[in-house]
Formats: sequence, structure tokens, C-alpha cells
Amino acid sequence: MSTDTRAETQRLGVETTGIEIIDEAARTARPKDLFWPWFAANVSVFGISYAGFVLGFQISFWQAVLVTVVGVVVSFLLCGLIAIAGKRGSAPTMILSRSAFGVTGQKVPGVISWLTSIGWETFLAILATLATATIFKQLGWGGGTGTKVVACVVVATLIVAASVAGYHIIMKMQSYLTWITGIATIVYIALTIDDVDLSAVNALPSGSTGAVIGALVLVMTGFGLGWINIAADWSRYQRRDASGASIVAWNTFGGALAPTVLVIYGLLLAGSDQKLRDGIQADPIGTLATILPTWFLLPFLVAAILALVSGAVLGIYSSGLTLLSLGVRIPRPRAAFIDGVILTVGTIWVVFFAESFINPFQSFLITLGVPLAAWAGIMISDLVLRKRDYDDDALFDVRGRYGSWDWTSIGTMVVATVLGWGLVVNSFAGDASWNNWQGYLLEPLGLGKFVDDPAGPYWEGNWPYANLGVLLALVLSFLVTLVLRRRTVRRQEAGT
Repeated sequence: MSTDTRAETQRLGVETTGIEIIDEAARTARPKDLFWPWFAANVSVFGISYAGFVLGFQISFWQAVLVTVVGVVVSFLLCGLIAIAGKRGSAPTMILSRSAFGVTGQKVPGVISWLTSIGWETFLAILATLATATIFKQLGWGGGTGTKVVACVVVATLIVAASVAGYHIIMKMQSYLTWITGIATIVYIALTIDDVDLSAVNALPSGSTGAVIGALVLVMTGFGLGWINIAADWSRYQRRDASGASIVAWNTFGGALAPTVLVIYGLLLAGSDQKLRDGIQADPIGTLATILPTWFLLPFLVAAILALVSGAVLGIYSSGLTLLSLGVRIPRPRAAFIDGVILTVGTIWVVFFAESFINPFQSFLITLGVPLAAWAGIMISDLVLRKRDYDDDALFDVRGRYGSWDWTSIGTMVVATVLGWGLVVNSFAGDASWNNWQGYLLEPLGLGKFVDDPAGPYWEGNWPYANLGVLLALVLSFLVTLVLRRRTVRRQEAGT
């Protein structure tokens, strides 16, 4: 980027910093500043819809509450731990990941991270588009193809514009969106509280241990673990002397507060009405609007779209940084724009051409969740082992202390992923048959049996749908790294 162009973009408020180390003078953020982006990105009413997916495991209300609290808080706590790396290195998450995987080897988890971010943000854009069509139909304003086209364009434009602008504008935007979406969510709860039927909620039967663990994994993957690969992107502007404990606390509090409250309220709503639970599977946001009075439909739509856009902006911004970490040599705003175009194309394809998206998406999410969990275990373990800040220059030099490839980390990630995939199943075998290869260790271990029923294939047993592979990949990679890389980290920090 030329000097004149850089000066002009900075004048307009556009962040020009890419994957390089943040200058000391620019590290002015405080730990409590982390509350705003994490809260705004997770205060979406989609959290209420998520309760329908949790109850889909056929568990009781109180089991679902336990799963929600533990899953949301623990998963965002893990994000908080990764955020410490941002303070120590003042660089994007995937650049800091080079300390564990090597400067070149980082591209392996980098590709997984990029695909995950693109998938998540496309999903949020799809939800916003479908919600617009549903609410417009309720208002009698159409809701057909024309509405979806306009909604798709507006949503994509908002996401791309904000992600291209960068960190400083996003941080300001998130603080405003927090109030708008927060107030709208409180009004939604007040207007729908009469729809809660406590007798129906309490009548929900308890599920097996395997079902509870499966719901827990879904919650962890859908919330904190879905963000963990970008957690340091928002802490890289923290001062190097900022308290690590405060960074973890504000990150966890900001990320977990809204989802915990919203999912629990969603459990009350979805647990009261089978029809609402079924509708959430096809159109999560639009279905929530069906129980609202007409006068609040438009404010609800605006708040829902802004909340989804808020989450998507964080993801596209970070996916652009991840794209740069893979070796693509373009300015950061252009990388964010390219990812925004991919998001738009994906949204158009799903909304206008795909017959179903929820089921294939969840299958895709669990599939990528396994290697992402393995990466997270390695990265967290690497952070635990390190006592010093990162060597800034070595993060960009294959001849530096972190080297080109760390085959211990690469091997650990591959083994943990292979084992993990063997213990997760494709819950949507009919809609995502391309994923039916998963779960290959379940039958040999006596944990389940695949039944190829003409009416629809499924897994028999209490454990297949627990998706133990995600937890296995996370814990196994953490422990293996803790043992096998201790000396390596010690040598790196000694500069030898």
C-alpha cells in the first residue's frame, strides 16, 4: 500500500494494520474493553433459538440448564486463555500460533481456522436473510425472492463494510450495538414471558448421560469453541503489562453473560411448545418472531439483524487476518473484502438454491470442530508452558527460534483429529451423507452401532451422539503437548 493511500485510509478511520506486530504506542486498550466486542457478538437472539438444538438431544430442562451454564462458561474461558497470547505477542491469533506449529507449519491449522470463520459468518448472514423474509411475510410485506435479495445485499454490505474498516471502528460499533440489541432482547423476553408453560417444561423427560454430553459438546462448539481461533485478535491491542487474569475474566464475562441468559430463557420457551422447537430447526430467528405482537416485529427484525451482523463482522475481520497469515500478500482491508465476497456467494447459494442448511451446517461444524479443538488444546498448552512474551521477529522468520515446522505439534493435531473423528457421528446422515464416514471407532469400541435403515440411517446406542471426539481432541492434544513440548518451549525461550 502506498504512503498516500495509507494516509487516506487512516484519515477515514480504516485500520491499515495487518498481521504485523502492533506498535507499542498503539497498545492502549484495557482488559475491560474486551467486554464490548464479545458481549455484542453474543447477545444475538439466536442464543434463544439455540435452546431448540439443545433440547433436540431429548434431555430435561434442568439437564439442559446445566449443559448451558457449563458449556458456555467453560468454552469462553478457553477463549480467554487464548486471548492472553494476544497481549503477549500483539499479533493475530494465527500468527501467534506459529510459536507452536512453526512459521510454515501454522498454515495447517490456519486453513482449518479460515474455513471455520467463513462457515460461521456465512451461517449468520443466512440467518439474517431468512429472518427478514419470515418477518416481512408476517407483516404482509411479501417475504419472497425479492425480499431475500434485498436482505442479502443489505446484510452482506453491512458486514463487509465494517470488517474492511477494521479494529477501531468495529470496537466503537460494538459498544453501540450492545445497547441496541440488549434492549431489544429484554423487550422480547417481556413480550413472550406469557408463552412459557412451566408444567410442560418440567414434564420434559431426562436424557441419558451420552445425550447430556452430546448437548454439552454442541453448546461448547457453538459458542466459545466457535470463536477460539480468533480470540487473540481482539486482545492484541492490550498493553503488554495488562493483567492476564483480567483479560481472561473480561473475555469470559463478555462472551458468556448473554448466551447463558438467552439459552436458558430459550429452554423455557422451546420447552413449552413442540411446534416452536420444530420451527427453530428450519428458521431459528424467524420462528421466534411468530409469537410476537405485530407492532414489535420490525424492531425485532432490526435488532436481530444487527446482532447477527455484529457476530459476523468479528469473524470476517479475523478470517481476513487468517488469510494473510497463510501467505496471501494483500492489504488487510482487501483480505476482509475477499472473505466478504465469499460470504455473500455462500449466502446466496444456501438461501436461493439449497433445500436445507441447518443440518448440513451442523454436520460441517462438528467436523471442523474436532481439528479446531485439537489446535486449541495445543495452543493452550503452549501458553501454559511459556513464561515470557513472544519473540516478535521470530514469528515471521523460518530461521528464527520457532522454526519452519514443529512436527510434534503437527503430529499431535493429526493424531488427535483422526481419533476424534472416529468418535463423532454425522447426526444428519440424510441431509449430509458426505459425512457418514465419521464414527469409525464407535463400533470397534462397543459404543454404538450404525443402522442403515431404508427410512433413514442412524446410530443406535447412548454414546454415538455424545460426540466425544471433540472433547478427546481438546484434552488429548493439551496433555500430549504439555509432556512432549516442554523442552522445546524451554529452548525457544532461551533463544537456542
